[in-house]
Amino acid sequence: MTISTLSQMAVFLPLLGFLVTGLGLKYIGDRGAQWITCLLMFASVMAGGYLFHKVAFLHQTGVFNILPWIYIGDFQVNWGLKIDTLSATMIVVVTLVSFLVHLYSIGYMSHDKSIPRFMAYLSLFTFAMLMLVTAPNFVQLFFGWEGVGLASYLLIGFWYERSSAGAAAMKAFIVNRVGDVGLALGIATIFAVFNTVDIDQFLQAIKLIDEVNARPSFEFWGYQLDLLTLIGILLFIGAMGKSAQLGLHTWLPDAMEGPTPVSALIHAATMVTAGVFLMARLSFLYEMAPIARDLIIFVGAVTAFFAATVAMTQTDIKRVIAYSTCSQLGYMFFAAGCSGYGAAMLHLVTHAFFKALLFLGAGSVIHAMSDEQDMTHMGGIYKMIPKTYAVMWIGSLALAGIPYFAGYYSKDAILETAFLSGTSISHFAFVLGLLVAFLTAFYSWRLLLLTFHGKPHANDKVMAHIHESPRTMLLPLGILSLGAIFSGYVAHDWFVGSLASTFWGDSIAIAGHHSEIPLTIMLAPLICAVSGIILAYLIYGGKRGVADVMATLFKPFYIFLKNKWYFDELYNFLLVRKALAVGGIFWNVGDKNIIDRFGPDGISNLSLMVARLTSRLQTGYVYHYAFAMIVGMLLLMTWYLRVELGGYFL
Repeated sequence: MTISTLSQMAVFLPLLGFLVTGLGLKYIGDRGAQWITCLLMFASVMAGGYLFHKVAFLHQTGVFNILPWIYIGDFQVNWGLKIDTLSATMIVVVTLVSFLVHLYSIGYMSHDKSIPRFMAYLSLFTFAMLMLVTAPNFVQLFFGWEGVGLASYLLIGFWYERSSAGAAAMKAFIVNRVGDVGLALGIATIFAVFNTVDIDQFLQAIKLIDEVNARPSFEFWGYQLDLLTLIGILLFIGAMGKSAQLGLHTWLPDAMEGPTPVSALIHAATMVTAGVFLMARLSFLYEMAPIARDLIIFVGAVTAFFAATVAMTQTDIKRVIAYSTCSQLGYMFFAAGCSGYGAAMLHLVTHAFFKALLFLGAGSVIHAMSDEQDMTHMGGIYKMIPKTYAVMWIGSLALAGIPYFAGYYSKDAILETAFLSGTSISHFAFVLGLLVAFLTAFYSWRLLLLTFHGKPHANDKVMAHIHESPRTMLLPLGILSLGAIFSGYVAHDWFVGSLASTFWGDSIAIAGHHSEIPLTIMLAPLICAVSGIILAYLIYGGKRGVADVMATLFKPFYIFLKNKWYFDELYNFLLVRKALAVGGIFWNVGDKNIIDRFGPDGISNLSLMVARLTSRLQTGYVYHYAFAMIVGMLLLMTWYLRVELGGYFL
């Protein structure tokens, strides 16, 4: 098969699954919806894997137009697929993780009332992400970008009867729209300056600018602003929303209101990685915009630290893993800011495996604990669900960066890139990255100890029903465990090692850091991780009273972290309440007292008043009607005589 056929199969088979199960074909039933979507996703995985082989190792790349889309004068946009190593890598990761989530959902959602709708939404989400990563132009990329946002809204709010789920879905949708404004402005600026929305044409123009050294700029309030820097910052704002970077991160923990398979799909390989993919796709732009890269480094490093500190104090098992995702995304971003685009993509791939494993493993725990998610109500269950316990250990080892698990290779590559960049801001990111490595290991083992060890804290009824998950849930966990163990070792040389330039080709910019790294720097991440594990055992390995004492000793600090640095409260005070107050004014003054009063309500009230006055004349007495007729005749005669006599009558 040609790569054109393979890419179309990989991208459009999930769409077919959505159409079959989502267009009211109820006769296929719950089981039919599950197996149709899973089989189509499996076919998509096979096509994506073969495509990756052809692209990455046989170097067959290209841009394929599928059909004309927007033709307005000279402005022409085709619907197509851009296939290179970067997009092929994303196709493999997205389709594989999505297939495993589909398969896992057969067991996890077996008792739900809306199984076809759920499976259809999963396939729609996957299709939107695939359209995003294969987009040859910014318009199609924006379509996929918004499609992912729509699908996330549908999935997070899937259990719509819960008010918390509806609120979380709205929050995710609205916060992402804030970031999307930046993306839209960035795309508009690209078209205004370069007169194209084609990604390849834009990158070629960027390279030409570099060769002739004639950077476009414009004057703003007396300052000369560099347009490449402006474009880079605007696009990064869009990436901040999708990838939940500090300031636009508040939607990500609330997204846990959706079913656990949704959490795994959103947090592992699809929506939240869209921003990292965008940075890699436009790496040649960011290599010419150092100010924008410095901003990316700072935001990414601070996000990684912020989310890790919050994860230390959360008690909801899914929220701990959610803040872990936010923190690891910060790693990916500051790696990209340090020109380590290959390292960022390596961490994206390894993170997809071990984070999906952790989320689905947490789902297995919740399934066993009768939907209990609070870790303080768990404990002492590792012997009852040994397979789930084992995969949670594997995921935690990979997340903490312990040799020779997947996270060890990618996290070390990121920290080494930050160290070798040699700038003050990259060294700042390196130091924060080491601290985050310590915190990551600490909260990972805190989760393991609170969930599986110690005395049971659930009631007898829950403990009596604890059981291992069915095979449809355990099989995806086993496959993800292999990825969490081996993906870093297998991919390291291709992504960031000696074969990187051959592997990536011209799909991303390859950093040129080749200095030797001191042994202490190489060992520092491992030392930090082991120290975090030891501290977790000291605090949570024995009696839980130690943790309570620590929380009491550092109560202000603990409360600050427990309340997530008060970002939600700050936004409620500065934005939400003000917006509601302004909305109340417009509603009471503008809508009710002006528009309704003089518009629809005013007209209807006037009609009622006239009707009531007119109805008073309808008394039902004959002499009233006779009197009205006489008066009418007199008035008509008066008018007639006045006209006939030329106005001189009377």
